[in-house]
Amino acid sequence: MKTKFAAAGLIALALLAYAFYLGMFEAPTEATMGNVQRIFYYHVPSAWTAFLAFLANFLASIVYLAKRSKRADAFAVSAAEVGVVFCTVVLITGPLWARPVWGIWWTWDARLTSTLILWLIYVSYLILRRFSTGGQTPLLAAALAVFGFIDVPIVYMSIRYFRTQHPQPVVAGGPGSGIDPVMLKALLMNWVAFMVFAAIVVALRYRLERLRQHVEEAHALHDEQADADHVQFVGDVTLPSGRAIG
Repeated sequence: MKTKFAAAGLIALALLAYAFYLGMFEAPTEATMGNVQRIFYYHVPSAWTAFLAFLANFLASIVYLAKRSKRADAFAVSAAEVGVVFCTVVLITGPLWARPVWGIWWTWDARLTSTLILWLIYVSYLILRRFSTGGQTPLLAAALAVFGFIDVPIVYMSIRYFRTQHPQPVVAGGPGSGIDPVMLKALLMNWVAFMVFAAIVVALRYRLERLRQHVEEAHALHDEQADADHVQFVGDVTLPSGRAIG
């Protein structure tokens, strides 16, 4: 298993390096924005990867609600954590791109605001998972994930349905949209690299979460056995009068 993860890590590293070369050196400089546009090769793939991670969390949460599968629960929280990381990258790279292009760091338009809300939803999901100790925590978290995913298509479609400061889509954006083939190659290669990297991290995080679940189950069984032994011990104790307790 370690060998497989090591091989996957080397593949991800090679893809990331090649994608970096494409985005920083091979792709042409954008005519109006200049080199700052190269953030595009990380900003957009991060958003797409976050959407896929949240989709995985959504599907796993549905499975958990239907079957109470601990495997599904472990996969859901793993995917959510990775999704939040990539969504954070989106929220950081966006203002870095916007400041020299728009002259402002942030504006409360539909795309930016809905993305921030999406980040807050899944951060809330992780906080609930981390700090709530009730037995219904996975159930409540799964319900939050299912309803929270509604914001993903809202984020994606916001620049199509609303007038926003955010640029219009250049990939699958309809008539008039388009991108230089080399730019598109750099964009898609970065996305592939990010997805491979994300898949590796989710897999590692899933194994860790399953281990945590097994440890909790073992502790619960140990506590149950200790309680049973204590009851048995009390039941066997004899009072001075000769009467047994229990």
